[in-house]
Amino acid sequence: MDLSFLKGLGLTITLDAALEHFTTFRLGGTCPALIECADAALMRTTISLLRAHHLSFLVMGFGSNILASDKGIPLIIVRYSSTAPLLRRQEDVITTDAATQLDDLAQYALDQGLDGLTAMSGIPGTVGGAITGNAGAYGQQICDHLASVTALMPDNTLATFPKASLRFGYRDSAFKDNGGIILSAAFSLKTAGDIHALRTRRQEILETRLKKHGSWTTTPCAGSFFRNVEPTSSAGQRQAAGWFLEKSGAKELNINGAHAYAHHANIITRDEGATAQDVYDLTVNMAAMVKKAFAIDLVREVRLLGAFDRAPASRAQGYW
Repeated sequence: MDLSFLKGLGLTITLDAALEHFTTFRLGGTCPALIECADAALMRTTISLLRAHHLSFLVMGFGSNILASDKGIPLIIVRYSSTAPLLRRQEDVITTDAATQLDDLAQYALDQGLDGLTAMSGIPGTVGGAITGNAGAYGQQICDHLASVTALMPDNTLATFPKASLRFGYRDSAFKDNGGIILSAAFSLKTAGDIHALRTRRQEILETRLKKHGSWTTTPCAGSFFRNVEPTSSAGQRQAAGWFLEKSGAKELNINGAHAYAHHANIITRDEGATAQDVYDLTVNMAAMVKKAFAIDLVREVRLLGAFDRAPASRAQGYW
């Protein structure tokens, strides 16, 4: 693949990139090229050039909410993620590039004596990915203190959106279908009343997440695989998907080394040798068991990237 037009921009470009090296599941085949961008200006230039050369691409953040197919994908991946936090404070507003890790944002807000983002502590992934999926924990969502988002739109124009125009819902936002690529965001926070209590709360959250979810650095996974069950369903009110998975017996399933994490039925992990297809098949079976036991259709929170072989209809009925 000829990407010489990107030469000189300072990009890291990997041809025939193995997606297993760029997702926290550590699974997946190859893509023709993976381009790593670390800041908003470089991201805008890269996307504009790819569009000008009529090349199809897909934007990915940290890869923490993705199950990539063993077969790979035919698209260029543009990875917008940075290990160097890109953060700025003006009064009680923090502005950050979307490539910043979400936990780095939570830590920075705390270090600045600002309250509102502590519940995001320990969630892997980028700020951009968190906003797109309206990530949340402990009764809070990333949109709660969001002021505005700046995005690169399909016509290559920049647009800044106030929070109210972005149609936030449970694990949902307008960026799932408006074609915009989030470049940066601003959060309006408040001065912490008790910074010591806030630091203690962050530490408690990190310890709880480590116990229940494990560490993505040592345990291949993509966080909660299914969304919690919406109040409009027969559940009556939003309830943890893990409860239904455990009560239906789905937590005990194991397909070729793909299985639920010991301390959390909705965290899917895998042993050495298990494939992305094994994980896919496992989750189809798990959802089918919940459907049979509770007449509830679980919805994936993790995004599928690429093509997967369908599980037998009898096992997947009511899910896909």
